[in-house]
Amino acid sequence: MIILQEFTEIETGKGADALDRREQLSAALARQTKCPVVVAELDQLSRDAAFIAGLMVQRVPFIVAELGADADPFMLHLYAALAEKERRVISERTKAALASRKTTGMKLGNPTNTAEAAARGRKISIREADRFAQTVLPIIASIQRSGITSLRGLAIALNNRGVRNSAQRPMAGLECAKHLGAAICCPALIGGSN
Repeated sequence: MIILQEFTEIETGKGADALDRREQLSAALARQTKCPVVVAELDQLSRDAAFIAGLMVQRVPFIVAELGADADPFMLHLYAALAEKERRVISERTKAALASRKTTGMKLGNPTNTAEAAARGRKISIREADRFAQTVLPIIASIQRSGITSLRGLAIALNNRGVRNSAQRPMAGLECAKHLGAAICCPALIGGSN
C-alpha cells in the first residue's frame, strides 16, 4: 500500500454532521482518486454508527487498520455501534465526574485563559448560527410567501416540516425572530444585498 497523502485532524467523531465540522475528513473523502481512507481505529473516523453506515452505503472506500482490509460490513457495523456506545458512556462518566467535583466546591476550568476561551467560543457559536441560518432562512421565506407571517405561525410551520433548531428541539417564535433579524442585518445570509 502506498500512502498518497496524510490528513491530521483533532475533532470529535460525534454526530452525523461530521463532514460539515471536519475539514480534513471531508478533504480525505473528497479526493478524486478512489483510494481508500485508512484510519488506525474505527472511532477515529467517527463514533456515529449512522455515519459509518452511510459511508458504507455510499461505497466510500475506507480501511480500519486494527480490523484489517478484509473487515466485512457486519463487523464494521458492530464496531461502529460499540464506538457510539463508548462515546455515550465516556460522556456520561465525564459529566458525572464534573458534577461530583462541582458539588465538592472545586472550581472547574482554567482561570488563566477565560477571555480567550470565551472569545473562541463566541466565534464558533456565531459561525454555527450563521450556518444554521443559511439553511433555515430560505425555508422561512418560502413559508412567508405562502401567507404565514406571524412568528408563532412560522414556528408552527417549521415544526410541521420537521425543522428543528440548532439544539434539535422544536422551533419557537423567538428563534424565527432572531433568524429574520439576522437576515435584515446581514442580507448575505439569504443571498440578498446591502
